[in-house]
Amino acid sequence: MTLHAPETKIVDKMRIACDGGEGALGHPRVWLQIPETQGWVECPYCDCKYIHSDFEGKV
Repeated sequence: MTLHAPETKIVDKMRIACDGGEGALGHPRVWLQIPETQGWVECPYCDCKYIHSDFEGKV
């Protein structure tokens, strides 16, 4: 079995929504807050990592 690395997305806002992006096969929509000192957050359902554009290349 092959495991795929979690997806990483660069975003422009500190508060973002994640629903898994797979329509009916996704997960419930959750709102995530990116800590201003950390610059990134991971979705607790799909492990997608959201990085704020100000921190791109730094994390």
